[in-house]
Amino acid sequence: MTESTYQLHPTEPRWTHIALRVKDMDATIRWYTEFTPLELIDRREDADGYGAWLGMPGETNNPFILVLAQFFEGKDPFAGSPLATLAPFAHLGMELPTRDDIDDIAAKGESAGCLAMPPTMMPPPIGYITMLRDPDGNMVEFSWDQGVYATLQEQWGR
Repeated sequence: MTESTYQLHPTEPRWTHIALRVKDMDATIRWYTEFTPLELIDRREDADGYGAWLGMPGETNNPFILVLAQFFEGKDPFAGSPLATLAPFAHLGMELPTRDDIDDIAAKGESAGCLAMPPTMMPPPIGYITMLRDPDGNMVEFSWDQGVYATLQEQWGR
């Protein structure tokens, strides 16, 4: 195939996604939409399996999505490989507005049985963090006062 599918393309290179193989698409979508600010952007099915894109709500010039893939039996091009997970340190990161938000998500995770690390104050620039495990064992860090948002705002002169 040499012709493009889409008419619109970025004008410069972009970092667009992280992709995870999952065991149960429905359970994973439910988990991310319950525990994170991500929303279901797109969901597809083809001869090889299921795919989904989750992302932040609202319009942006720098979209970044979480791609999920669940392959059908006999269709997984990585079938001989273990299901890789982001753990113990490798993780997806979410920065929350308040310290109380960290305590709240940790309590919600503990109640759901997916709390992997209780709220902990770490040295700068890490901040106050907690970790949850998604249904496939991937670590998701929730932070407050980590400074990613503040540092970028400062660099952009805002």
